Amino acid sequence: MNKIRVAVVYGGRSVEHEVSIISALQAVKNLNAAKYEPVPLYITKEGVWYTGEALLDLSAYRDVNSLLAKCQKVIFHPNRGAYLVTGAMSGGLFKKPFEAAIDVVLPVIHGTHGEDGCLQGLLELSGVPYAGPGVLGGAIGMDKITMKAVLKEAGIPVPEYHWFYYWQWQDDPQAVVDMIARKIPYPMIVKPANLGSSIGITKVQDKSQLEDAIDLAGSFANRILVEQLITPLREINCAVLGSPEKMEVSLCEEPFSTDEILSFRDKYISAGSKSASGMSGAKRRLPADIPDQLTIKIEELSRRTFVATDGYGVCRIDFLMNEETKEIYVNEINTIPGSLSFYLWEPKGKSFTALLDDLIDLALKRSRRKEKMVFTYASNILAQGGFKGGKGGKS
Repeated sequence: MNKIRVAVVYGGRSVEHEVSIISALQAVKNLNAAKYEPVPLYITKEGVWYTGEALLDLSAYRDVNSLLAKCQKVIFHPNRGAYLVTGAMSGGLFKKPFEAAIDVVLPVIHGTHGEDGCLQGLLELSGVPYAGPGVLGGAIGMDKITMKAVLKEAGIPVPEYHWFYYWQWQDDPQAVVDMIARKIPYPMIVKPANLGSSIGITKVQDKSQLEDAIDLAGSFANRILVEQLITPLREINCAVLGSPEKMEVSLCEEPFSTDEILSFRDKYISAGSKSASGMSGAKRRLPADIPDQLTIKIEELSRRTFVATDGYGVCRIDFLMNEETKEIYVNEINTIPGSLSFYLWEPKGKSFTALLDDLIDLALKRSRRKEKMVFTYASNILAQGGFKGGKGGKS
């Protein structure tokens, strides 16, 4: 039996580049070796694609230039049905060009150009089966403003918010401050619209801190989100696996932060491990110490969020809870979560290997369903004759 060739795509032009490397190599390590042949496809911070066995050594990324010298620069073909990764073979004039056929793609890019629908668009053009969100689901999940609008329309609770373009702030900062003051009370949170891993996020206590927070967010994104700070705060996360028609939920976790908001350091650095461990190494209580009734409510909101945002594969939904009132709000949906949230499934008896099996099965199932859909007509109206038109195409 031939093994399924799984292209694991990671890295990319994203501020979450290194986190993506950790998540991807965790996934490769846990793929069922009897069923799958992993093909690492690493995208540099400049957007250049590489493959090679050397990419599977996490320590090699300490010196990226030396690592890439051992690897093959490649191109992923957008031609439908090609499913090929190709590249010119170096080291000899008469050697055949590098070529690798792909059966399915496992995207493990966090953030821009990989989680936001861009990579998914390329994969849709090629027609290759791929795991995780589609173009729409990725775009909604990555853009916090669009996501909140979609959730609000679906009747799912989100914190009060206001958004604006950074150029509006540059043109008339006082007008922006006045608008924020009318909608959001202090303290508040200022965020770039389309980043993850808590990058570019600032807690603002008063007007004197607002300007720096907006400028920081504006250095990462053109659209900026300001939202109500939930306090006293507890954060609860829950993952969903499957498709809108059939899904399951993980255990709920309570991650611990060193501040009132969970930072990048809390998520990825402060675990104290000598080796990178991704989100699996963050400090957390699992399962979360919350009443059963609240767990049921969070599970229900997780399913509704997954459906409303066209979720697919495995997603992690992050919740904000007012510790005094017990009010629950959806903060965001992570459509390609750090470490693929495998640690939320293991206590329920689903290993990382089994989770990856499910993701690949879902990818192939979605591909088979799409093959039955109509995208073009066999007929050609231009071949029927009788077409009248001049140089400008006017009839």
